Amino acid sequence: VDLPDPEAPTMAAVSPCLISKSIPRRISSSDEAVPTRLLTWDVLIMRYYLWHHLRQRLCAGLVLLLLTLSHQSAAASGPSILVLGDSLSAAYGMDMEQGWVNLLEQRLKVKAPNTKVINASISGETTGGGATRLAGLLDKYEPSVVIIELGGNDGLRAYPIKQMRRNLKTMTDAALNTNSKVLLLAAEAPPNLGRRYTALFRESYTQLAQNEAVMSLPFIVEHIFLSDELMQADATHPNAKAQPLLLDVVWPSLLTLLGNSIDE
Repeated sequence: VDLPDPEAPTMAAVSPCLISKSIPRRISSSDEAVPTRLLTWDVLIMRYYLWHHLRQRLCAGLVLLLLTLSHQSAAASGPSILVLGDSLSAAYGMDMEQGWVNLLEQRLKVKAPNTKVINASISGETTGGGATRLAGLLDKYEPSVVIIELGGNDGLRAYPIKQMRRNLKTMTDAALNTNSKVLLLAAEAPPNLGRRYTALFRESYTQLAQNEAVMSLPFIVEHIFLSDELMQADATHPNAKAQPLLLDVVWPSLLTLLGNSIDE
C-alpha cells in the first residue's frame, strides 16, 4: 500500500505587520543622544573662541610691526628742512645750484647724509602767499625744521605791519602745530618808508620770536649790502659770491635746531 509523503515541517512565523511595528520609524530622541549633540556645539564654540582670540593677537602684532617699521623708516630717512622764502632763497639771478639753500643741501650731504632739504621759495613771494602755501607743504613734507625767510616784499610794497605780523604768526603757529621747529630770518623795510614803519617792521620778527619761543636771525644780507662785489647789478640781490656767506649766517642756528642729527 502506497502511503502519501509526509508534509514538510512548518515553522512558526510572526505576522509581517507585527514585525514592521517592532522597528522604530526614526532615530530615538531619548536622553542617550543628547551628550553627542552637546559635544558638537562645545567644539564649535571653542573653535570660534580660539580663532577670534588668535585673530586679535595677529592684528595687534601686525599693528605693532607696522609702527616699528614706520619709526625705523623715519629714523633712517633723517630730519628734513623746509625753506619758505622769497628771491633771497630762490637763487634769484643765478643758477639754483649756486643759491645758499642748495649749498646748505650740499653741506648736509657731508655732515648729515640722511637730511633732506626742500626749497619752496619763490621770487616775489610775500608773507600772505607763504601763509597760504605753508599748510599744504607741511602736509606733504612733514619737515623737522621750517625756515621762514619772508617779509622783504611786504616792505617793498609798504603792506600794513599788522597784516604782515598776522601772516608771520599764522605760518609760525602752523609749523609749531605739526611739531616742526621754526627759524625766522628777518627782513628789512626800505628806509624811505620812514623810521616808524621800518622800526615796527623790524620789531615784528623779534616780538614774534619771543612770543612763540622760536629762533630768529636779523637780516642775513645786512653786511653783504655794504660790498658792491657781493651784490648783483640791481643792488638789491646778493650775487653768487655772497651765497656761501649767507649760509654761514644761518648754519649755527640750524645746528642748534637739528641737535645731534649733524656732525659738526
